[in-house]
Amino acid sequence: MGEHQVSGFSIDVGGSKCFDDDGRLKRTGTVWTASAHIITAVIRAVIGSGVLSLAWATAQLGWIAGPAVMFLFSFVTYYTSTLLAACYRSGDPVNGKRNYTYMEAVRSNLGGFKVKICGWVQYLNLFGVAIGYTIASAISMMAIKRSNCFHASGGKNPCHMNSNPYMIAFGIVEIIFSQIPDFDQLWWLSIVAAVMSFTYSTIGLGLGIAQVAANGKIRGSLTGITVGTVTQTQKIWGSFQALGDIAFAYSYSLILIEIQDTLKAPPAESKTMKKATLVSVGVTTLFYMLCGCMGYAAFGDLSPGNLLTGFGFYNPFWLLDIANAAIVIHLVGAYQVYCQPLFAFIEKSAAERFPRSEFITKDIKIPVPGFRPYNLNLFRLVWRTLFVILTTLISMLLPFFNDIVGLLGAVGFWPLTVYFPVEMYISQKKIPKWSKRWLCLQILSMACLIISIAAAAGSIAGIMLDLKSYKPFSTSY
Repeated sequence: MGEHQVSGFSIDVGGSKCFDDDGRLKRTGTVWTASAHIITAVIRAVIGSGVLSLAWATAQLGWIAGPAVMFLFSFVTYYTSTLLAACYRSGDPVNGKRNYTYMEAVRSNLGGFKVKICGWVQYLNLFGVAIGYTIASAISMMAIKRSNCFHASGGKNPCHMNSNPYMIAFGIVEIIFSQIPDFDQLWWLSIVAAVMSFTYSTIGLGLGIAQVAANGKIRGSLTGITVGTVTQTQKIWGSFQALGDIAFAYSYSLILIEIQDTLKAPPAESKTMKKATLVSVGVTTLFYMLCGCMGYAAFGDLSPGNLLTGFGFYNPFWLLDIANAAIVIHLVGAYQVYCQPLFAFIEKSAAERFPRSEFITKDIKIPVPGFRPYNLNLFRLVWRTLFVILTTLISMLLPFFNDIVGLLGAVGFWPLTVYFPVEMYISQKKIPKWSKRWLCLQILSMACLIISIAAAAGSIAGIMLDLKSYKPFSTSY
């Protein structure tokens, strides 16, 4: 029986076949589990940058620029993700030192102050996304309740309700799921969440096709929403926000290294990750194109921010109930996929700072009939529970936080999805300065920086508008 360190905790497992080359428990991830993690993370639901907002984004840009921008960002995301995947191991891509987190990859390849910048941007984004998901899930749960209430009253009751109980319910579920120790054990939750994301996307797509058939024509224009429907200024801000929505809809780089760290080898993790990225980005791009374009074809300039709200008042309500239930289930999984890197960072830091504290490092084995014993860690139990409570409270206090998440996404998109992967790849491959490849990578980086700045400006405009009618803890729909 040998004792090994796994994420700061000591465990005893017999037999070397149970461990990888770094002494950690053998990784079991495959192309399909990694693809499920990515799809769960990429297909954002109802929160500013998500599959259901892409009809609105397409409406701002029009039939030419909308699909073109979607295709462009799918390619940029795939390309920069392959650069980042190559940085999982330092030096040799097969036997080099593993980088377990995005921050470790930055530390190994770039070092210095850039590591702190990366950490702040990454973990602030993860924290913000957790709050955004709490708000989004409450909106979907209320949509189910309101549709049933509306139809039970024959349309006489407007069925207004407060969002707080639904946010609390979501928080309670997340407290339970947050006790799953690490990313590698989340594969089943990610697969369920990925299936749910395709469920509500398919329903949105199907309703869009039905609406186009009912209209008898394809709506929309080559240049997007017309000045007159909105002012010139609103069109400019809308176009900026649309660029941001589409860019962030593909953004999962902030958890890519953590997903890659679940993959088994051989083959080399970078090869498996490239395949998983190709599969997931290809599949999600197809859905994005279909949902965005069919939603725009159905509603034209009046395309809603959430595609599912555009089909009359909850009709057909039973189908929309299924879609909203799928969104809630997807968000339960997506919350965990996004929060696991943050959980792991805090727990590893605490274990390194207080290695002799039994509260932090000791696991209590709890027998589970028919399964392996569950390792209960008291620090994990307390800190993750407090984290979920905090995100739930902020969601109740700032129900317009989705716009703030949009701002965080704008600030985080360029450094995490483009800048750091490009710079780390240049460093690792020793690409000469001012060479043709170096110049192409820098031009890509600068173009994405400009898009991030424009999207941030659009998000700030949205936040200023929200603050005019803001009342804490009193949001109803």
